[in-house]
Amino acid sequence: MTFCAAQSAPQPESSDANRSAQLPAVGGGQTQQQTPPPAKPSASQPSAGQTAQPADQSQAQPQSKDSAKGSTNDTSGTSKDRLFFALPNFLTVENAGNIPPLTAGQKFRVVARGSFDPIQIVWYGALSGISQAENSEPGFGQGAEGYGKRYGAYAADGTIENFFVGAILPSVLHQDPRFFQKADGSFFDRAGYAVSRIVVTRSDSGLHQFNFSEIFGAAIASAISTYSYHPGRTLIGRNSEGVPRYTASDRTLKNTASVWGSQVGYDTITLVVKEFWPDIRRKLKKQHQ
Repeated sequence: MTFCAAQSAPQPESSDANRSAQLPAVGGGQTQQQTPPPAKPSASQPSAGQTAQPADQSQAQPQSKDSAKGSTNDTSGTSKDRLFFALPNFLTVENAGNIPPLTAGQKFRVVARGSFDPIQIVWYGALSGISQAENSEPGFGQGAEGYGKRYGAYAADGTIENFFVGAILPSVLHQDPRFFQKADGSFFDRAGYAVSRIVVTRSDSGLHQFNFSEIFGAAIASAISTYSYHPGRTLIGRNSEGVPRYTASDRTLKNTASVWGSQVGYDTITLVVKEFWPDIRRKLKKQHQ
């Protein structure tokens, strides 16, 4: 009875591991294994017969130099920037690389846009006030009339020089009136580059040339200014004996050369400021963020 009870008792199920070990051998004594179903191809992995597609181009390509540095260039090949956030700086291009030359019409339009910008009213007003305080060119006199004459002279000087240097001669001589910022190198390298642009410029074809537009444009503007609306020999009164007294005439070759040198010197300083202004602008914006 004990033997029969032992034979009839239920046997415990063996584990999966024991069961697989007891399976009969298949083909040369190797244990049969179940092959997992093939994984479905993911969106980033091409399936059989398909060509791998590149990753998103907008993410794969690095940010351009212009966008990385906050370039202010516009689509016309000029700029929408302002020095110290006020004075027009439309003929300075940053990180430009190879850009097409300006047409004659574009040269005249960008110069006109800067010359007749509303901020110029304030700028010429300040220069006229300083000139009157120093009583430079006494032939203009003092008071409201003297101030008005000085204001008109400064406005005419700036406008005439801008057009001859930036539009008229560049169009005739096929030279590029823009200033191309260097943006790299040491301080002295960049400053030297900016100063050299007074005598070296690009042609419309991209070659380096002597800057006839700047040198001769400033000379022509100085001659027009000196021999037209600036004061000549002017009566300023009479002495106790009734003898008339006159100011010295400003319409001389020496004065023309002095005005020409002043304009070229002013333009040289302006080019140095233009070279480093983008760096100053970025630092100022970071401080306000």
